[in-house]
Amino acid sequence: MKAVVVTEFGGPEVLKYMETEKPLINSKQVLIRVVATSVNFADIKSRHGNYHGAGQPPFIPGLDAAGIIEAAGSEVQYVKAGDRVIAFPKNGSYSEYVVADENLTFVLPDNVDFDTAAACPTVSFTSYKLLADVARLEPGETVLIHAAAGGIGTTAIQLAKILGAGRVIGTVGSERKIPAAREAGADHVICYETEDFAEKVNELTAGQGADVILDSISGWVAEKSLECLAMYGRLVNFGNAAGGMVGQFKTTDLHSSCRSVLGFSLGTTRNNRPHFLRDTANQVLGFLADGRLNMKIGKRFSLEDAASAHQWVESRQSIGKVLLKVSDVK
Repeated sequence: MKAVVVTEFGGPEVLKYMETEKPLINSKQVLIRVVATSVNFADIKSRHGNYHGAGQPPFIPGLDAAGIIEAAGSEVQYVKAGDRVIAFPKNGSYSEYVVADENLTFVLPDNVDFDTAAACPTVSFTSYKLLADVARLEPGETVLIHAAAGGIGTTAIQLAKILGAGRVIGTVGSERKIPAAREAGADHVICYETEDFAEKVNELTAGQGADVILDSISGWVAEKSLECLAMYGRLVNFGNAAGGMVGQFKTTDLHSSCRSVLGFSLGTTRNNRPHFLRDTANQVLGFLADGRLNMKIGKRFSLEDAASAHQWVESRQSIGKVLLKVSDVK
């Protein structure tokens, strides 16, 4: 089969489109013919050797895939050959075939197409877990979402509204990205290159601050977020797009105000508590099926052009999800 392989740590040029062995399944796994997969920022980090849990080269990158089950192991009970599914594969998704455990494979509603499905798993599962389970969003609360024009940002904006947020504020790093966050449903969008986002959030909330803040950037953005986190507020960190910079907090910033700083990793959850994702899948796929959640797809590339897709995502110009098309199945 054809696959894209990280041959060594480095820039996009280390991604090689080549012939590899078709994977084998065990009794509790399924073999999926991939129709499309998505590019996530974690793929960039793994290519550089900076993603937790990433293997040593050579390896196939990619976290999620949409496709059709071609074969199922003898102990698989809830999915079967021919099912249209999304999955979190065992060993990368930039390939024509992937293997996934049954408990990380989810059947698609009939009216959800493969492009939508491929854009969905990582960003929608992460967004739902952050809001519903980690931050425990309450109806009417104000949510602040950093990097609001990206794949998770545009998805989290919608899910915050679906889950009852009273107001959703987004931040972006470029004024060019403001329309994408507004289109996703943000009530206010702040460009932190031209405005003090904490000051603006406090102004918009009459000095109360945001009840929930989703932070995938870390560094100074995480630290400054405490300046606009409400009493009893929850700051949830789920990434470090700022690179080597880390956010630092004092215990005095938290206890008397009853505020919390929380963390979440979808990768850790997939590896250690995969059963946590079954209810998440049911909720997210239901929202996709009834039209309340729309996946924002920015660009599509062929599998062979994965290096170009990585260049686009790494340029920070991408808006919404970037897909790799693997086959022409509709």
